[in-house]
Amino acid sequence: MIESVSVKNGGGARVLEIPESQTISEQLNRTVKGKRIRNVKANVSPHKFAFYYGDPEKYNDLLAGKAISGAHAVAGQVEIAAEDARVLFSDGINVRYYERGAGLPLKYQLRMECEDESSIVCSVQMYGGLWAFSEGGNDNPYYLVAKEKPSPLSDAFDESYFDSLLTGAKSSLSAKAFLATEQRIPGLGNGALQDILFNAGINPQSKLDVLSAGDKSLLFACVKQTLLEMTAKGGRDTEKDLFGNPGGYRTRMSNIAYMNPCPKCGGTIVRKAYMGGNVYFCPMCQPVRK
Repeated sequence: MIESVSVKNGGGARVLEIPESQTISEQLNRTVKGKRIRNVKANVSPHKFAFYYGDPEKYNDLLAGKAISGAHAVAGQVEIAAEDARVLFSDGINVRYYERGAGLPLKYQLRMECEDESSIVCSVQMYGGLWAFSEGGNDNPYYLVAKEKPSPLSDAFDESYFDSLLTGAKSSLSAKAFLATEQRIPGLGNGALQDILFNAGINPQSKLDVLSAGDKSLLFACVKQTLLEMTAKGGRDTEKDLFGNPGGYRTRMSNIAYMNPCPKCGGTIVRKAYMGGNVYFCPMCQPVRK
């Protein structure tokens, strides 16, 4: 059984959401696909909230000698396939690539060295999962749901599907709770939803029952369009990619943008603690509806 982990945004943790997991997966495919793993070191620097599958000392036995066949995003997680084995990185993990001879960090929780002496090195900031397992061996419900549900980046995530999510949700839920809880949209968390709601003109605290049909249709469009733009630009500027570079998408509502004037009206952006993390919004462009 793989232990689940919940990571809250706002405390300095690495935040892998859909745009970042897509970006890092694509970078891994360009960088390490086809390479053979030489050795694996796990739990090098013990971390209380680094979660492993089974015994991390056995990761080398599972992975060494196997060729990396590719990487792909599983909602907000990154999965690497190495023949019949899988390595999965959850929210909270810093994933970095180092060429041969590059200086490695002094502390890390997982290192996969390839035969050409390049390495994938992972570290945990606050919480995070670094799971290695045989194909089909991951029974974590969050992982399984993320694999089953359509990504907002796909055609299968259409307005009809989005309407079914709205129909199945309590009307008393806030817009934030609808988008980022109960695995309704795996990989969409408290980070990406800020710009989605800003673009839709909806306050994170507004309840679903005050939104009109037009509001909900616009919200669907903003989920699709905002995530596609974030992904196309290599993730958000609040997060870093496989090489330690910030994403090219400039956030409009985030911890690094909220001190700026509202990009629509020029007003003051508000930061507020809400539902276990901060929300950012413009009270003029996103008034709380009652």
